[in-house]
Amino acid sequence: MRTLIVDDSSFLRQYLRQLLEKMDIACEEASDGLAALEKLREAGGYDLMLCDVNMPGMDGLACVQQLRTAGLHPEMKVMMVTTEADHSFIHQAFDNGADEFLMKPFGPQSLREKLVLLGFPIAA
Repeated sequence: MRTLIVDDSSFLRQYLRQLLEKMDIACEEASDGLAALEKLREAGGYDLMLCDVNMPGMDGLACVQQLRTAGLHPEMKVMMVTTEADHSFIHQAFDNGADEFLMKPFGPQSLREKLVLLGFPIAA
């Protein structure tokens, strides 16, 4: 399994990488939506994108919308990782093409549960 972690916080990217690599999930990183789209166009082959919402440059909602509109990797699952809890915002993210939400702060078990909900075979 191959994952793209998109977040402007290097701390959070490293935290997610550590959690995912303990689950034998390969990770690559991007610091904003523009960098993520570039990686997706060049490298492709990701099973999952974990995407922060609030980032400078291109935010997560715009990134997911462009990704889905362009038809890039339609099979790839997208999980938004955010502190945004407003229901209208969550609906907008799903309308833009997100598959799941992970609310900050979170721990390893919450991440594992979301991955299982998305259909990834994660060992307990």
